[in-house]
Amino acid sequence: MSGSSRRRLLAYGGAGVAAALLGGGVAWWRLAPGTASDRAVNILYAQTLEGLDGRSYPFQQWRGQRLVVNFWATWCPPCVDEMPELDMLHQEFAKTAQFVGIGIDSAANMRKFVEKVPVGYPLLIAGNVGTELARELGNASGGLPYTVVIDEKGGVIHQYSGRIKPDTLRGVLKPA
Repeated sequence: MSGSSRRRLLAYGGAGVAAALLGGGVAWWRLAPGTASDRAVNILYAQTLEGLDGRSYPFQQWRGQRLVVNFWATWCPPCVDEMPELDMLHQEFAKTAQFVGIGIDSAANMRKFVEKVPVGYPLLIAGNVGTELARELGNASGGLPYTVVIDEKGGVIHQYSGRIKPDTLRGVLKPA
């Protein structure tokens, strides 16, 4: 290979690596969770949503507790896949954390889902309001599933876009 061919190959290779890094950086920037503000948490605590059981659930009742909020939908395969794991974690941390699922879906679809996959924590019906609430809590991309952990003082301590990793969430929920 001649010197000029080698330089051209290195130049093209370098340009390709730079393009890949730039593309990866843009994807990370667009898909990474934003920072949820105190205002966003206060908006959450001001909500009252209906549960699949027909009861009203004011989020204010969970102020002062560690709260795991999972935004999901029945039409979202990763959401469906993670539900048994979230339910397992809910049982494991029942004394130290409250889990809540906010469905970006219809009540009818959610009811059919829980007939097949029972869940022990409250599943609340939010429809499109849930999308806006998730966005306020840092879900800039609007993708599902999206999980937020709020500590006892009302601060967001963990945000996760996409399917949860049980060990990661377990690490967040274990007492310090």
